[in-house]
Amino acid sequence: MTQVETEKDNQSGYFKIATGVWGLKTLFVNVYFVAINKNEWVLVDTGLKGYSQYIKDTAQELFGNNPPKAIILTHGHFDHTGNILELLKAWDVPVFAHPLEIPYLNGVSSYPPPDPTVGGGLMSLMSVVYPRKSIDLNGSLKVLQNDNNIPVLPGWQYIHTPGHAPGHIALFREKDRLLLAGDAFVTTKQESAFSIAMQSEIVSGPPKYFTYDWGAAKQSVKKLYNLNPAIAATGHGRPMVGEELAEGLKSLVENFDRVAIPSSGRYVKRPAKTNKRGVLYTPPKLVNKTLIASVIAVAGILTFTIVRNLK
Repeated sequence: MTQVETEKDNQSGYFKIATGVWGLKTLFVNVYFVAINKNEWVLVDTGLKGYSQYIKDTAQELFGNNPPKAIILTHGHFDHTGNILELLKAWDVPVFAHPLEIPYLNGVSSYPPPDPTVGGGLMSLMSVVYPRKSIDLNGSLKVLQNDNNIPVLPGWQYIHTPGHAPGHIALFREKDRLLLAGDAFVTTKQESAFSIAMQSEIVSGPPKYFTYDWGAAKQSVKKLYNLNPAIAATGHGRPMVGEELAEGLKSLVENFDRVAIPSSGRYVKRPAKTNKRGVLYTPPKLVNKTLIASVIAVAGILTFTIVRNLK
């Protein structure tokens, strides 16, 4: 089996990953529902904005009227936190994140700017308009401790996997070697709108346009490869299992410089610098605003068409 089959008897379109774990796609971003027991569960990431009701409907179908014990964020990029404010209105629950991700979740710091010059397709070109400002979850935020445990999720550990975001984490369940990888690596070419639309399956590096430190990203992929996951569900793309996952992840690790790191880009030769207070330094832009604006004018038309076809 190369992918996880969507359950045919549900109304919301969610798909089962493994025992007690389900995924749901919000346009081109996945969120995950993880059961603790029959009635208790957590939500991992919140997807692209506009899908809060979709997420709540799925939760109702899976867990009845029981709200989650918590929301866990792999990182705070806009496509992983798009529904969090709406969901917190319905669910008064804590939000757990890595300490290095906190500045981007409590209103203190914006992320390093996305890089539309990395190539690979329309999604990269459009990244110049992607939101990067911090949201403010200060009243709900809980900081994960340095012991790799997740307080509300027994049997799981988190792994700090920076490079795509400073406090990026992946979640790993040892008993069945299930990995929720976030965007540390993905299973589609996220830079390409065509690959997204076709749901082409390939183990790829983190989305290039938001990755600010390629050295750290490379080490993060190696760290996850060394876990020898049997199942991987990522922030973008379909879940992968078994030999196909193992071979794809091995190839990514061995060829990371060639297949994951762009040939040119703002952060290729020099990463952005961050610390617990947020961004300290970003390298200069490589493309002027006039060129980007002209690209966006064309890309906007194409994106509108693709989005309509994806619905």
